[in-house]
Amino acid sequence: MAKTRIFISSTYFDLKHIRSDLERFIREQGYEPVLNEHGHIPYGKTEKLEEYCYKEIDSCYILVAIIGGRFGSESKEQEYSVSNLELIRAREKGKQVYIFIEKSVVSEYKTYQVNKDNTNISYCAVDDIRVYQFLDEVHRLSINNQIQSFESAKDIQVYLREQWSGLFQRLLSEIGRQKEIDLVSDLKNTAQTLNQLVDFVKNLESKGENAVSDILLSNHPAFNEIKNKLDITFRIIFQNLNELDRLLASRGYQSLYKADPTGCNSREGFYGWMSIDSEKILYVSTSIFSEDTLKIFTPSEWNSEWIYLETEIDDIFF
Repeated sequence: MAKTRIFISSTYFDLKHIRSDLERFIREQGYEPVLNEHGHIPYGKTEKLEEYCYKEIDSCYILVAIIGGRFGSESKEQEYSVSNLELIRAREKGKQVYIFIEKSVVSEYKTYQVNKDNTNISYCAVDDIRVYQFLDEVHRLSINNQIQSFESAKDIQVYLREQWSGLFQRLLSEIGRQKEIDLVSDLKNTAQTLNQLVDFVKNLESKGENAVSDILLSNHPAFNEIKNKLDITFRIIFQNLNELDRLLASRGYQSLYKADPTGCNSREGFYGWMSIDSEKILYVSTSIFSEDTLKIFTPSEWNSEWIYLETEIDDIFF
């Protein structure tokens, strides 16, 4: 199972013991720490070394930024150090960021804030005023700026343990709420469907009974009965006996009731059509027509015996 990768960003020489303690702590939590000094960052030969640090952040989920009194290695952008840009890169990529500032630096930063215009003042907690200038940027961040002071690695560990426990609890809570979210989504879809049905019914009422008749006619049970019995692959429709005659003629069926008006070659109560290519007769009940016009039937009213295909023809027809 892949482990959560956590990037530790800070200057090295003044904070190496903090970094070492955090590495051990992160491993104990079951996560994977990423530290430059232990070879966790693969370096190439085509770019500057610092660029590979920034790229490694892209594959991590969390960045822990530790700011002490040293400015650290200067980056290609001289107003920032490499560790400064690591934090900036993590924010740009939307990573979860935790920022810890050494307590002595926090205390003196207040002095810096009221003496920014005094170029003659010297500071004891930092080796470069750019540390405080960068803190100005950090404090101005509107989001992703969880800032805590620390005196020891234990302070950082306690805070991270509480934060990660809270994240895990939130995840479990969101999983538990997923059923509720799905239910709400289903209710919304149901409500939308009901609204569409209401609009449909209102539209039918405005058009009167003709609209209902049109719907029932377009789905008349006779259409599927004939389609299935004659193995027709496309949808069929007809509104009267004359249209049915033309439809069946196109399928090679000749009407018996027209060829024999006496009805001798037909079945009582049925219209008949004989196939000219095979010994088959299709029978359709006369009761589904009214003055040669197709009557409207719902599926519950339909009788499947009203249409049937006879394949064993009596000698009387020949």
